[in-house]
Amino acid sequence: MAEDQNKELLEEETEDDFITLEFDDGTVVECYITGVFDLNGKEYIALEPDDGTDDVYIYGYKDNGDDTFDLVEIESEEEFGAAVEEFDRLMMQ
Repeated sequence: MAEDQNKELLEEETEDDFITLEFDDGTVVECYITGVFDLNGKEYIALEPDDGTDDVYIYGYKDNGDDTFDLVEIESEEEFGAAVEEFDRLMMQ
């Protein structure tokens, strides 16, 4: 059932939504919001930069409840790896 919810979340968030990321070095990247998905009770967001690469950025996702959200840096390599694996699995469905 959680798998179906994740697939719905990925599909729900793909309405040509874009976000602008600004990195610490001043680089600015426009990203397409690929989707939001759940893993072990936490939400994550997948972003694809609009730069012609096949890169995908994965961040923690915090819905603020007022049509805004925060990106949360994933600090643990283990957590990041698990989130990437879940995203890849969902994209293969």
